Amino acid sequence: MRLLLMSDTHLPKRAKELPGRLLDELPHADVVVHAGDWVDEATLDLLESRSHRLIGVYGNNDGPALRARLPEVARAELAGLRLAVVHETGPAQGRERRCADRFPDCDVLVFGHSHIPWDTTTTTGLRLLNPGSPTDRRRRPHCTYLTATVTNGALTDVHLHRLPPRT
Repeated sequence: MRLLLMSDTHLPKRAKELPGRLLDELPHADVVVHAGDWVDEATLDLLESRSHRLIGVYGNNDGPALRARLPEVARAELAGLRLAVVHETGPAQGRERRCADRFPDCDVLVFGHSHIPWDTTTTTGLRLLNPGSPTDRRRRPHCTYLTATVTNGALTDVHLHRLPPRT
């Protein structure tokens, strides 16, 4: 099962549209995950219409319309993998412990908010992934998203994709 992970798209404030390379990934993903801060409903509508399956949550910049359509936390079992998605996890310091305590029944937690890619595993075995942002690189050299594969309940082939600068 192929996953496409993104967060913090902030359309149309940070960019006018999602990058073409990211959109090209949609038909190849069995599940698309968005970890919040969509900002506009049009992005949600687009991903719903072009994804085989979409798992998304709202973020701190998402207004009432998006909050009415999306949960704060989403959970799913994907080919035996227990996945959770949330936007905010608090400061980087202490993140592993907080997330392990909050999501003890999960294998992988996808989160957003910082726009900074993150990939660690807690002492309890919870894998924490932040795909960064495909539209707002903040203090990073590139905008980013992640792809991964789920096989027999395990996450494999996690790959951070760096996008070229917008012109």
